[in-house]
Amino acid sequence: MVVLVTGSNGQLGQSLQYIAVNYPQLQWVFYDSSTLDITQIESVQKAFQHYQPDYCINTAAYTAVDKSESEPDKAFLVNGLGPENLAKTCAKQGTVLIHISTDFVFDGTKKSPYQEDDSTHPLGVYGTTKWQGEQAVKQFCNNFYILRTAWVYSQFGANFMKTMLRLAAERSELSIVSDQIGTPTNAVDLAKAIVSCMLYDATTENPSYGIYHYSNEGQCSWYDFAVAIFKLKGVNIPVHSIPTTQFPTPAKRPAYSVLDKSKIKKVMKLTIPEWQDSLRALLT
Repeated sequence: MVVLVTGSNGQLGQSLQYIAVNYPQLQWVFYDSSTLDITQIESVQKAFQHYQPDYCINTAAYTAVDKSESEPDKAFLVNGLGPENLAKTCAKQGTVLIHISTDFVFDGTKKSPYQEDDSTHPLGVYGTTKWQGEQAVKQFCNNFYILRTAWVYSQFGANFMKTMLRLAAERSELSIVSDQIGTPTNAVDLAKAIVSCMLYDATTENPSYGIYHYSNEGQCSWYDFAVAIFKLKGVNIPVHSIPTTQFPTPAKRPAYSVLDKSKIKKVMKLTIPEWQDSLRALLT
């Protein structure tokens, strides 16, 4: 099976490259934004015509949540138009599309984990453009999996974990928001889940296409996440718990965005690690 991956320079793209060697039955083709611009349909069609992929994993995204508030057009091109171009091309080529979305499609007002069919109501530009990407995939492609995830970190790229370790080396104390609740997700775990999705699809006569949620298990605040990072790395620094109101940002974030993973665990027979275990495996 030929697997075409977009956004290969991002942390999820790099995580897929990291685990690709474990799946020799798959022929991997990795594209970054300089070699495949998903906002240009001609670029997408050229790559698909050359490789004739069985699967396309779209990890390309404009993920600068705050910056997107001042660059909505750029965010839409990558998060909205890009998935539309991929969906149209996948439909034409008979390729199964696996598109990565986000917990930011929700407004965070719910008090229990979000299920796939819960109402979406993004609070800012980033979440809105990712929601638009979801709509395009559903409109233009029948054979698709949309995987919503959250709070992604890894040994690759830029992320909260790396930012915390850098700031701890630069400052004498830190203040971290404690009233936003979600689930840290190791990008390598997410990459493995994506491969499980493909293998499920390839061996199932009647695949259950649609939207799925994937993150690690459990929940915590950004403050809890930071404290866990420092503890595992043996970093001694005072960490203060603050409300969101004391850390204003251009983009409003959901106060609660824990995802319910019951569907993906049942359909694809996944066992999902606890967030603390995945963080410990990476840092120790």
